[in-house]
Amino acid sequence: MRRFMSDDPGFTDAFTAFVGERRDTPHDVDAVVADVLAAVRAEGVDALLRFAREFDGLELTQDTLRVTSEEIEAGAAACSREVRDAIDFAAARIRAYHERQRPADQWFTDAAGVELGWRWTALESVGIYVPGGRAAYPSTVLMNAVPASAAGVERIAMVTPPGKLQPAVLAAARAAGVSEIWRVGGAQAVAALAYGAGPIRPVDKIVGPGNAYVTAAKRRVYGVVGIDALAGPSEIVVVSDSASDPAWIAADLLSQAEHDPAAQSILITDDRAFADRVEAEVERQLATLTTGTDARASWRDHGAIVIAPLDEAPGLVDMIAPEHVEFAIDNPERLADRVRHAGAIFLGRHAPEAIGDYVAGSNHVLPTSRAARFSSGLSLYDFLKRTSIVKCDAEAFAKLAPATIALADAEGLPAHARSAAIRLGQSRQG
Repeated sequence: MRRFMSDDPGFTDAFTAFVGERRDTPHDVDAVVADVLAAVRAEGVDALLRFAREFDGLELTQDTLRVTSEEIEAGAAACSREVRDAIDFAAARIRAYHERQRPADQWFTDAAGVELGWRWTALESVGIYVPGGRAAYPSTVLMNAVPASAAGVERIAMVTPPGKLQPAVLAAARAAGVSEIWRVGGAQAVAALAYGAGPIRPVDKIVGPGNAYVTAAKRRVYGVVGIDALAGPSEIVVVSDSASDPAWIAADLLSQAEHDPAAQSILITDDRAFADRVEAEVERQLATLTTGTDARASWRDHGAIVIAPLDEAPGLVDMIAPEHVEFAIDNPERLADRVRHAGAIFLGRHAPEAIGDYVAGSNHVLPTSRAARFSSGLSLYDFLKRTSIVKCDAEAFAKLAPATIALADAEGLPAHARSAAIRLGQSRQG
């Protein structure tokens, strides 16, 4: 963990360098991923079954590749009532939040008499990648599948690494409206969703987080299908004054550090003594966490405490452009309203980022690695597409045609010009 003082002469350069450090997987996986994608595209399901043997040590067949409805029901039933209730509670809140994002179709007539508009339609099919390595993530299922379902996507195909499927994941899939579940993970799962492989039909878009191989595969198949984003390690910035409980703030910082050794947690405070208390609390809590090994590595290698006047916090947050930022202060809007770059903002001392991960209703699939400068979190819009509509009668067309012809001529595109001129009864050469 590093400390920065905003009044140090070299603060800006040092902090900018810290924020810009790479935290993604250092080794090159792209060549491996390219081979996997090529194999699945050429061999289809046979490649999936071979990779299951090579990478997962499992003998699968076409018949066992798909998780049956009976398996889903049995798995969901094995989930404790408390967790099932929490899944249903979260799913309802996520659905309600995302349904409010639904945009309206528009249709209007402008001053020239041209009828214009647009309409929104749902994607036909979506693939959701659900990791199965470090832990079981029912929340990943909910955050990706519920908005797709709310948007009206007809087919939601879920892929997850083969092996034991956790009951909570199956319960979440059922609650979220997942259409089908396939036992396939890694780059080969992305390939199957993009190109199709035997019984797995291709989809229109792939969403969901994964490891470096999954991310590299999504990057390579973009254009064949749509993707949500290229996810990096988790991030949190907590802006707090000394009125907060240091134990609360330490827990918030560790809530992201426990995800991954490459995750990043940053505290911004104006009180050195409070920073010391938070740092001590982090050390105390690390000793009790079952995820302490990853969390300790994250805090040691990528954590930071910044001592600065709180009025400077919005500018520092914008420099970081974090996935999550908490303002654990009174009247948090006075600072938060000045933030331009953040995936999600949590206001007040009783709004920890963890509620956003599960039950607030907003989406936890958010831009990382400073991508909040130019992108947003997953939403209903990711599962919709907009189609423009133009209607002209003869009178309206006559008002648009001369400028159309002039611009087409300026661009050296005679067929474009003729397409308009011919409707005016004009003959054109070239």
